[in-house]
Amino acid sequence: MNSKRRMLLLLSVLLSLMMAKHYLRKRLDVTTTTDWLAPILWEGTFSTQALDKYYQRRNITVGLAVFASGRFADKYLELFLQSANKYFMPGHRVVFYIMTDSHLRRPSMALRPLCTFQMLLMEEETWWSDVDLVRMKVLGEHIVTHILQEADFLFSMAANLVFQDDFGVETLGTSVAQLHGWWYFRNTRNYPYERQSQSAAYIPFGQGDFFYGGSIVGGTPQKILDLIREYLRGVIHDLEKGLNSTFERYLNKFFFLNKPAKLLSPEYGWDSTFNVPPQVHYVKVALHAERR
Repeated sequence: MNSKRRMLLLLSVLLSLMMAKHYLRKRLDVTTTTDWLAPILWEGTFSTQALDKYYQRRNITVGLAVFASGRFADKYLELFLQSANKYFMPGHRVVFYIMTDSHLRRPSMALRPLCTFQMLLMEEETWWSDVDLVRMKVLGEHIVTHILQEADFLFSMAANLVFQDDFGVETLGTSVAQLHGWWYFRNTRNYPYERQSQSAAYIPFGQGDFFYGGSIVGGTPQKILDLIREYLRGVIHDLEKGLNSTFERYLNKFFFLNKPAKLLSPEYGWDSTFNVPPQVHYVKVALHAERR
């Protein structure tokens, strides 16, 4: 790791701790810090002005990886990219990594300044039935070969998301998890963790912090790579035992053992088919309205 990125990581941790103290004075209707002092981002709990100046001085690059195949490429990707071009990391250098097959044409939309596309093409035979497995495996390969050298921070997102407000530098951190919009407001005893004790994703009853959604995962490229490698090891472990789990359950096991440095509230991933609770002041990212 070069000195620039080492300094960014240290300062990012310091900023998170400073922001965590700031949150407590801002919102009393929601939880704004975790037991391990990681901030939970809600509208009204941060100031982007100071953070923007800080990160602009450091000339950061943020990657945004999106996986689009079949109906996701045709139905969702254009709207995802149009909204991301407007709202994702405004004022900062961004690389959109579009993981797709050879049938998808390069988007023709005009990008805002400082933004670029990279089309990460995959062979047809790699399109397995488990989309999450493909997505994570391919992203991990590209992190190793070039993203580690290109981006200071990286987000992996589902194509059926729509940005509705700024998704800015307040979301940056060494490891960023998304609180699941539905399960955040439910009894923690009912979280759908993996309960098969022999599974690599297993979390016992009475344990666990939150239930994290799989639509948005962020952090440094190295932290995302650590997550992917642990996920793939878990899948192989379970296949050898004749078990099967889901990406979200492996993700929750990873964050149970490796606490995220920053958490995104349900405002950053709300299903637009649900009524919006009073705690959600602004929906910054929404699941596509046609999703069922």
